[in-house]
Amino acid sequence: MAETTQLTRHIEAYVASSSTPTHQASSLDAIGYLVNTNALTLEALVREMEMYLTTSDHVVRSRGILLLAEVLTRIASKPLGSSTIHSLAGFFNERLADWRAVRGALVGCLALLRRKSVVDSDAKAIAQSILQYLQVQSLGQYDRKLCFELLHCLLELYSDAVAPLGEDLIYGICEAIDTEKDPECLMLAFHIVESLAQLYPEPSGLLGSFATDIFAILEAYFPIHFTHPNSGDIHIQRDDLSRALMSAFSSTPLFEPFVIPLLLEKLSSSLHSAKIDSLKYLRECSSKYGAERISKYAKAIWSSLKDTLYTYLGEPDFSFTQAPAGGIGFPKSDIAIEAMSLLQQLIVQNSSLLVSLIIDDQDVNMIFNTIASYDVYDAIPEQEKKKLHAIGRILYITAKTSITSCNAVFQSLFSQMMDNSGFSVSNIDSSLNVDSIPSQKVKLGFLYLCIELLSGCNELIVSEVPALQYNSKSETCCVILHSFSAPLFNAFGSVLAVRADRCPLGPDIYIGVKGLQILAMFQIDIFPIPISIFEKILGKFMSIIMEGLNRTVLWEAALKALFHIGSFVQKFHDSEKAMSYRRLVVEKMVELLSLDDVTLPFSLKVEALSDIGMTGMKYMLTILQGLGGAVFANLSEVCRNVRSSEIAIQLLECYSCKLLPWIHENGGSEEFVVQFVSDIWSQAGNYVDLRAPFEKGRLYAIMKVMKISVGSCSVESQNIILQKAYSIISSHTNFQFNEVGRSPLTPEKYDISPRDEGMLSLFASVTIAVSPKTHIPNIRGVLRLFIIALLKGVVPVAQALGSMINKFISKANDAENFNDLTLEEALDVIFSTKIWVSSTDVLQGCNGTNNGSEMVLTDLCLGIANDRLLQTNAICGLSWIGKGLLLRGHEKIKDITMIFIECLISGTKSALPLTKDSLENTEEQKWDPLIMKCSADAFHVLVSDSDDCLNRKFHAIIRPLYKQRFFSSIMPIFQQLITKSLSSFSRSFLYRAYAHIISDTPQIVIVSEAKKLIPVLLNCLSMLTDDIQDKDILYGLLLVLSGILTEKNGQEAVTENAHIIINCLIKLVDYPHKTLVRETAVQCLVALSVLPHVRIYPMRTQVLRAISKCLDDRKRAVRLEAVKCQQAWASTASTSLRF
Repeated sequence: MAETTQLTRHIEAYVASSSTPTHQASSLDAIGYLVNTNALTLEALVREMEMYLTTSDHVVRSRGILLLAEVLTRIASKPLGSSTIHSLAGFFNERLADWRAVRGALVGCLALLRRKSVVDSDAKAIAQSILQYLQVQSLGQYDRKLCFELLHCLLELYSDAVAPLGEDLIYGICEAIDTEKDPECLMLAFHIVESLAQLYPEPSGLLGSFATDIFAILEAYFPIHFTHPNSGDIHIQRDDLSRALMSAFSSTPLFEPFVIPLLLEKLSSSLHSAKIDSLKYLRECSSKYGAERISKYAKAIWSSLKDTLYTYLGEPDFSFTQAPAGGIGFPKSDIAIEAMSLLQQLIVQNSSLLVSLIIDDQDVNMIFNTIASYDVYDAIPEQEKKKLHAIGRILYITAKTSITSCNAVFQSLFSQMMDNSGFSVSNIDSSLNVDSIPSQKVKLGFLYLCIELLSGCNELIVSEVPALQYNSKSETCCVILHSFSAPLFNAFGSVLAVRADRCPLGPDIYIGVKGLQILAMFQIDIFPIPISIFEKILGKFMSIIMEGLNRTVLWEAALKALFHIGSFVQKFHDSEKAMSYRRLVVEKMVELLSLDDVTLPFSLKVEALSDIGMTGMKYMLTILQGLGGAVFANLSEVCRNVRSSEIAIQLLECYSCKLLPWIHENGGSEEFVVQFVSDIWSQAGNYVDLRAPFEKGRLYAIMKVMKISVGSCSVESQNIILQKAYSIISSHTNFQFNEVGRSPLTPEKYDISPRDEGMLSLFASVTIAVSPKTHIPNIRGVLRLFIIALLKGVVPVAQALGSMINKFISKANDAENFNDLTLEEALDVIFSTKIWVSSTDVLQGCNGTNNGSEMVLTDLCLGIANDRLLQTNAICGLSWIGKGLLLRGHEKIKDITMIFIECLISGTKSALPLTKDSLENTEEQKWDPLIMKCSADAFHVLVSDSDDCLNRKFHAIIRPLYKQRFFSSIMPIFQQLITKSLSSFSRSFLYRAYAHIISDTPQIVIVSEAKKLIPVLLNCLSMLTDDIQDKDILYGLLLVLSGILTEKNGQEAVTENAHIIINCLIKLVDYPHKTLVRETAVQCLVALSVLPHVRIYPMRTQVLRAISKCLDDRKRAVRLEAVKCQQAWASTASTSLRF
């Protein structure tokens, strides 16, 4: 038992008015804990609190009652005896009459009632007390909420107890909820009305006499106009309130005489929310009230729905880019969507009545008469088009809702539409050639309506296949469709006929293509369209594809339709239609590759081929086999036929950029991928001509295919490909691995032919893309061979070296090593292997002779060999090796970086280490701009993201935040070097390297160092404006500056340097070599216009003068930005005027 003194302290702390809310809450928690853990019984607590519960001090009494009630709330899961519950219920019930203690009484009653253990007599007594003593609307918000919660609990959990209260209960509830405005209280009030309707469900019962009064209260809240301020304590949204009110409206059919007229009236409101809610409520109420009650309003609802669709449906999207596979697409409109949902609900509820209203509607018949006068869709007047679109959607909804409504609308309207459009079973022979049909007979308006009907019927058949598959032939809609299949094909096909005197317009093309597409895409198992018509549709589309038509809208539409049809029929692999599609479309597409057809450009053939392949995996495999054959056939002809080279490149690009990613995303087998790559290697080994197939464009395309293919394969498949590639390299090039393994390496000994360079580049592509777990055969020999090729300027080999170094397992790593070398051993091979350089100009001091010298890769980078080409190749190769190390966070990157810096600051052929004296005396040394530029550009290789190698797609090891760490370590060095550089020539290359680093570093790091970086960044911008070759670097720097200007964290640094930044940007607004530079410079000036007035006001004249020239820029994008800039700075100037 808890000590009395301790309990008293907790009670006093809660009851005392001087206690803080935090102190009160902790005391309440402590008492609740004591009771829950049986350290204190509830009876003992009540005895201890007797004085606080009965005192004449109303403040102490109300706090004491509330404390007891809150304790009950906290012990809700603790069992209590029936006598205890009865006593407490009686106590709290009596306290409801004590208006000063009403909150505690409400909380206590609610805590007891929620236990579901209160006897009916006590529950009834509580309800009577609420009705007798409480004027709910005179209470505060929280107390009102408690009242509503209590009433709702009574109605839901103790309905038998409160039902006898009858009129008193209903009247009390009406009085309680009337004029309520709080969102939380309203939610409960609406639920109370719903519960009340369930308590008295009889139409002639007690609630009937109060229905008018209750609805008069509810009506005031429709539509919900939610203006309550946002608050973290209130989570109720307008939609929540609207749904609750809708449930109250639909809770009883007794509200029907009041609800439906109100909703129809509000449907004509100009308020958007009122229209939306009216439609939602009508749908819910019609479902709850039943067909019999709603039928008397059907005509009025139908008329309102029709007018709503006329107004809000919008124009159909006659574009195939975003068009749905089945029907016609419309812009999203919440009102139109709700209207169509309501229409569908009404048709489900009373199909015969609604369909008769639609069929007999005067507007429907009038639109039929109107569109009969127009052959071309665009000729129909705009107002009539709106009605046409609305009627089309109505027919679509009617056809897709039920088989009964679909049959009725087909029987009544479809034949009429076909007759009016000029095509019917009686006057059109199904074998008639489409091109022989006079185009003026086609009525596009009726064909538009046919599409809507066909779409609805198709969706119905798909959704109800189990119900229809045994009776499809007897259904009216299917019978009519089957009999009209030939006229429909002729009608839609005639729209697409292209003649010398006629070319169909966009909407007409859409209608023709979409109609044929829908015909072809009816459910396979119960297909109402004969196979002959299906094949004619495919033939029609294929004839459009093969004619080419210079990539017109019609050509693209036909291809899109074939794609949708193929995606549909491939689900039924063994069906007759699927086999027809394979024969007439897929195989024909493959045949197109071998046809020298002038009418269809090869680029369109490739586009069509890839789109058709993406319809399904089986079709894709057929396409891939044909594509592979075409690739190798054209590669073998490149020496004799220049066009074969272009064709091969296009096919390879299609394979790598479209087909291979699609196979990977759709879980295709890599068997074909491995075979295709192996065949490339086999073909490569058989080429004798030195020029074929490794000219630059073809080689790049083949390398891209190789990398993407290998990168997407499993380790087992990569091992197979790599072994194949190694065997070809070993046996079909001039390199002998046993000679390459000897030291020192002698690059001069090897004269790499174009063929060998291509083979090496191809092999490098494989090693770039393999996983770290893939085994590379003869790894030492491969590394030494790559060093030779690197020094010969074969860049893919340098990238491969960087990739290999990135993926080797380190000695410090306990992971399994899948190669014969660790990372440390591989680095030793690269940086310690002796290279023999035979030259008469080798710098004195290397070995005392002039016959040649042995040196390592870093010596070549520093220019000891006195061979400019060899040095640039070595620096380029070292940059890619360094990138591989940087990505994995290896310490060796520091040494490589210092080599590049030494080349930057000296540009000499000196092997001396970087010292203070060398920094100060650079002006006296001999400069080599090519070497310095190459060294500066090495930093771009290090920091930039590469699509060619060392990325996650090719399994690179990338340490998080590697760019940030490199930036933090290298920036202090560069800032020191720039400060100490005495030569503008040397400084320009330091700025170039600096620009590469900050352009490729994440923006968040740049902004955090903005104060230090802005001055140097501006100097970089000034130094790089002269040479046109620096335009891309210049643009990258401007993007960095733009990021600083738009970030809040960079505002302080920008404000301090505002005048310098503005002067720099003014010089760039007329930069002649790149439009994006001018456009971005102007955008930066706009961003600067929001800086404090005192900082930018002195510069306004210069800015406005510079921007005035941009208003006449030759590029529209620059002119538009210049207008914005002029307005921003002109408004800045106007703030200085004083009147």
